[in-house]
Amino acid sequence: MSEFSFLTDGLLYMLANPKMLAMWLIGGLLIWLAIKKDFEPALLLPMGFGAILVNLPLPGVIGENGIVQWLFQKGIASSEAFPLLLFVGIGAMIDFGPLLSNPRMLLFGGAAQFGIFLTVVFAVLLGFPLKDAMSIGVIGAADGPTSILVSQVLKSGYMGAIAVAAYSYMALVPIIQPTAIRLVTTKRERMIRMPYNPKSVSKTTKILFPIIVTLIAGLIAPDSVSLVGFLMFGNLIRECGRLESLSQTAQGPLANLITIFLGITIAFQMQADKFLTFGTLIVMALGLFAFVFDTIGGVVFAKILNLFLPEGKKINPMVGGAGISAFPMSARVIQKMALKEDNQNHLLMHAVGANVAGQIGSVVAGGIILSLARKWGMM
Repeated sequence: MSEFSFLTDGLLYMLANPKMLAMWLIGGLLIWLAIKKDFEPALLLPMGFGAILVNLPLPGVIGENGIVQWLFQKGIASSEAFPLLLFVGIGAMIDFGPLLSNPRMLLFGGAAQFGIFLTVVFAVLLGFPLKDAMSIGVIGAADGPTSILVSQVLKSGYMGAIAVAAYSYMALVPIIQPTAIRLVTTKRERMIRMPYNPKSVSKTTKILFPIIVTLIAGLIAPDSVSLVGFLMFGNLIRECGRLESLSQTAQGPLANLITIFLGITIAFQMQADKFLTFGTLIVMALGLFAFVFDTIGGVVFAKILNLFLPEGKKINPMVGGAGISAFPMSARVIQKMALKEDNQNHLLMHAVGANVAGQIGSVVAGGIILSLARKWGMM
């Protein structure tokens, strides 16, 4: 019978390791959310399946010759290639026109990163090492690739939980953001109308913008150059007008391919012994805290600006909440909330301007975190 023991070894191993079963359930939940609820399916489905894959008895996908471990080591651990390449595709998708026609929206891309730094402080007070606290805080940006890159560079022990939290909360933007915004606004504030009178943005301006942003980021936050640079390179491909086929490739095949590999590769960090800890639950809670206070930071900043603006020029505070990186979901949420309060109040283009500013703000915030970590000898 011993020669056929391989038929029962897996079952016995499973019964002896209930954590493995728990990870199957977590993987199944992510797949269910992706398919049934349409929550970030392009990422949650590969992550869910990957969580099952790396938690099989003696799986062939991890270890010295395991494909998932190899992808993780080459695509994330050694060079952060997957998150950075994804930024090229994201940059090619973004039209910065609404932001350039209304530059003050850039302020909200900065204000809506408040929750990141507040969460870092809070996490340290809870006893997390500073490198983990910094990594956890970046969840608030609602920017999965930035969260993965920062947690990997800082070698956080909670990388799997951070990735799951970042992408889960991105998917839950339509549920989380309205609640957070209503907590700090009145109905009257949510009904403020903002006429949209876009200024003409020249082609030259659109071409110079990604170059100038990269130069500025390189001067004030050098560690953000890889993040900002790849994002802006993708946008330059889009706006130059000479590389349409490359732009379409970056937006479609490249972004889709990297997304598939990134999702299943990050599951390497979702092995039961690493993922199923009390710390993971705290990370998920802190990530939600960061995300909520990023939204609130943008809203409160708009309310402060309104104290100095005359009637007719005031900003609907909800627009400030769109300053997170979840593009274009957050902008759509703001538009939907505005129409619910007043069916003639169209805030979409203002919210889009703040939302694309949030893309820049999140990667610069990630770069600032890395710069501080380097200064403090953590890298």
